[in-house]
Amino acid sequence: QVQLVESGGGLVQAGGSLRLSCAFSGRTFSSYAMGWFRQAPEKEREFVAGISFSGGRTSYLDSLKGRFTISRDNAKNTVYLQMISLKPEDTAVYYCAADLIYPLNTRGYGVDYWGKGTLVTVSS
Repeated sequence: QVQLVESGGGLVQAGGSLRLSCAFSGRTFSSYAMGWFRQAPEKEREFVAGISFSGGRTSYLDSLKGRFTISRDNAKNTVYLQMISLKPEDTAVYYCAADLIYPLNTRGYGVDYWGKGTLVTVSS
């Protein structure tokens, strides 16, 4: 059984940066494509970024390109989301996701495993 544990969320001022981490365990990490999703209060879950098994391919929500960067370290079984120039509208719970298929479904349908999420709050 795969377990995903996110960390790195918190309160940051607008314009600041955060790096989220997601620790993967229970299976072979490199066999899974990874992704980040987010859900703001009273809004639907939203795809943020995805990364292929070896990290050679990435995808992003168009509006986040240039500010968010997804990466992975297969030696550490960890996927990261570097976020810069944060805005109040980035406030959300950020979820790590793992799937045997790349790219991940951007609606999150059929994703194999989810973390419990980490809260990011961006103050204005």
